[in-house]
Amino acid sequence: MSFTQRIILAMLAGIAVGVVLNLYGANFQAVSDFLVDGLFYVVGAIFLALLKLMVVPLVLVSLVCGVTALGDLRALGRVGGKTLGLYLLTTAVAITIALTVATVISPGEGFEFVGEEFSYQAREAPPLTEVIIDMFPENPIRAMADDQMLQIILFALLLGFAITSAGERGKRVASLFSDLNEVILKMVLLVIKTAPIGVFALISRTFATQGIDIFRPLLGYFIAVVIGLFLHLIVTYGLLLRATGLSPIRFLAKMRAPMSFAFSTSSSSATIPVTLNTVTTRLGVKNSVASFTIPLGATINMDGTAIMQGAATVFIANVYGVNLALGDYLTVILTATLASIGTAAVPSAGLIMLAMVLGQVGLPVEGIALIIGIDRLLDMLRTSVNVAGDAAVTCFVARTEGALDLQTFWDKKEVLDPGTRRESLAADR
Repeated sequence: MSFTQRIILAMLAGIAVGVVLNLYGANFQAVSDFLVDGLFYVVGAIFLALLKLMVVPLVLVSLVCGVTALGDLRALGRVGGKTLGLYLLTTAVAITIALTVATVISPGEGFEFVGEEFSYQAREAPPLTEVIIDMFPENPIRAMADDQMLQIILFALLLGFAITSAGERGKRVASLFSDLNEVILKMVLLVIKTAPIGVFALISRTFATQGIDIFRPLLGYFIAVVIGLFLHLIVTYGLLLRATGLSPIRFLAKMRAPMSFAFSTSSSSATIPVTLNTVTTRLGVKNSVASFTIPLGATINMDGTAIMQGAATVFIANVYGVNLALGDYLTVILTATLASIGTAAVPSAGLIMLAMVLGQVGLPVEGIALIIGIDRLLDMLRTSVNVAGDAAVTCFVARTEGALDLQTFWDKKEVLDPGTRRESLAADR
């Protein structure tokens, strides 16, 4: 079996085992506790920890290699401008799709409150001035310890510029980073080989604790989010790829592994090693582009989260009997698009962004408590879309910059070894 097939099989098996444990676990409580809160929890937590262990060194070293490979500040400026503009554009399109779908489906109409009153305490979103200041690291070591991805990206860019400008001594340092990159990729390969086990444990525990009954009272909201995610994945990203002559079908076929990873971990950042490896070895994007666009996308590109916010806004408005006008919809689109950058480095960014959106249109923030129950499962789906969006924008930028190997993109062969690097990429570094 190929690597991707093993991941998908582990994911499907995890869903089946999790649902069975949720339905019948009460009859075998000791076994259920041993598996759900014991074995599955430990294995899943270790797998996530190992993935996150790879993120900071991989992003730092790979981005430095990318900058030194470009060797041209103007080229990096073009790549950065296109990437940021496309991430903001796709986010705006995503929330527009979500608002349209949710308006047609009208989730939340006839929703009945059951039990105690719902409450939710929203965290305060940071002001824009603080967001801008916090992008610049005071201490790069602290930034890496705290996983401050924007600060790490800026530090890597500065370091890459300095190495490029340092002449012969810079070339020796660049060679060192190139060797480090190969070593880190080998580390990533060792971790990725354990992926089917980790994916099975994570999925099993999620469905064992969440179950399927939780969907029933929120079925309309769930359907609206899923339809919005599907349309954005197929239509928006499809048109983006078609605009440069690339095949959306081939793209999605080769993105199965990182999207499955994202579904299992619910973390774009934890999936960076797999996404970066896939876009370079299977989609043919040069490392000089991918090393910049993928980490940046994992930090600020929140298309899936934007879709959740659009559907949740309409759902909460319907529950509380509030009619949203056209101006309110435009406010939601603008606020969610800008907030995708403003809350990028804050934990639970999706819920903070939603609290900001609800506040802008006068809806009660407490309504977020209504959707928290199924947010975990929807988070798995929208993270997969986020990762696909990072890769689609990366392919578009690489194609327009002449940094995409078309032979690799159109190659139908399955890459069994997820750590394999093509010679063209080695030469690029």
